[in-house]
Amino acid sequence: MSAVPAGPPTATPPDAFALVRTRGYLVLLVMTALLGIPVSAVAFGFLALVSELQSLTYTDLPRGLGFDGTPSWWPIPLLAVGGVLVALIIRFLPGEGGHRPAEGLVTKGPPTAAELPGIALAAIVSLGVGVVLGPEAPLIALGGGLAVLAVRAVKRNLDPGTTGVLGAAGSFAAVSTLLGSPLLGAFLLMEVSGIGGAMMGIVLVPGLLAAGVGALMFTGLGSWTGLGTFSLVLGKVPPAARPDLAGFGWALAVGVVAALLGTAIRRSSLLLEARVERRRLPLTVLAGALMGVAALVYAETTGREASEVLYSGQTALGPLLADQAGYTVGALVALLVCKAVAYGLALGAFRGGPVFPSMFVGAAAGLALAHLPGLDVTSGFAMGVGAMCVAMLKLPMTSVLLATILMGTEGITVMPLVIVAVVVSYVLTLRLTPAPAPAPPPAPAPPPAPQPG
Repeated sequence: MSAVPAGPPTATPPDAFALVRTRGYLVLLVMTALLGIPVSAVAFGFLALVSELQSLTYTDLPRGLGFDGTPSWWPIPLLAVGGVLVALIIRFLPGEGGHRPAEGLVTKGPPTAAELPGIALAAIVSLGVGVVLGPEAPLIALGGGLAVLAVRAVKRNLDPGTTGVLGAAGSFAAVSTLLGSPLLGAFLLMEVSGIGGAMMGIVLVPGLLAAGVGALMFTGLGSWTGLGTFSLVLGKVPPAARPDLAGFGWALAVGVVAALLGTAIRRSSLLLEARVERRRLPLTVLAGALMGVAALVYAETTGREASEVLYSGQTALGPLLADQAGYTVGALVALLVCKAVAYGLALGAFRGGPVFPSMFVGAAAGLALAHLPGLDVTSGFAMGVGAMCVAMLKLPMTSVLLATILMGTEGITVMPLVIVAVVVSYVLTLRLTPAPAPAPPPAPAPPPAPQPG
């Protein structure tokens, strides 16, 4: 969609008003509402398939091979095999398996029809074998690509503006309930896309409509199948202490810790990604095996399940908070270190989304710090989630909302502390991020050819 020319601060550019009043915009709203139905159904099926594969690979398969439970070493060969499959998908299918998670959460427009199979397969294999990534980035790409593909099957000549709006609406529908609320998904996508001004509303309204339809579909399918909605939900949240001077001091500390840890994870994953690009198959397999080693080390040193280090952490956030009293400081530090190592390896070599693992790493850090005086469990948990999210994603508004809405009614109490922690982490993260290399100067123009005398 073409950019809107700048105008006075209090005036909406006239072309935005004109666009909303056209018959084409009403048709676009109807199309996005209708697209929300099949796109959200496909997204629900994607999440259900990933859930079944995780149960198959980590529960049913070991039992079928005669083990009483899942051995602590089991993730090592399984993730290595997953590395082989993901490397082959990235190498031989169009689209390189989609979004590179080490680069953060970015949108580059809806993928082409030829790229959709590779994106879906790379994500299904990565998530199905327990890689420490989430489903949000593949769902954003798949939702946008499927929406555009469906409309182009009926009308081939779509202008770029309509294609962008339809792709965004498909992405809204695909992640409508994943973060716990359609509004959170909308904030995430709008902040990632960077659309602002009058055009933000023009794109946001169709997207919200598709997200609302998608949320209804997720709820209906979850009830009908008994699988639930695959939504980010916490159980009972302990009461939070009202913010005081000590709490704000802890907000500063949590912001600094998250920025340093997030920068270390991100830089290591980018270094790994650059090397994996040159030797895709062996290094993806090695990264998968090392991820399994991190899970094994955690299980053997703490006596807890290796699975706590694996997966995105989306469904583990609630149990982590509910069972926080059962974790010693040593266990939380081991969980934090092993999960962070596995997260960095997954970002650099596999395919998936970076959001949920960042939330889990931040939550573990916040709970570990809550064993120190002056910081309660709920405030530490919420500040850790928000500060680590912004350190990895550089999306401050989304990070604040994720950390506070997730906490339910206690989110209002901890919001001031979360805001301070997120702002500190965001500013420090930006300062620790190397400046982009300057563009090379343009080549000098060749001298004019001599004219014949």
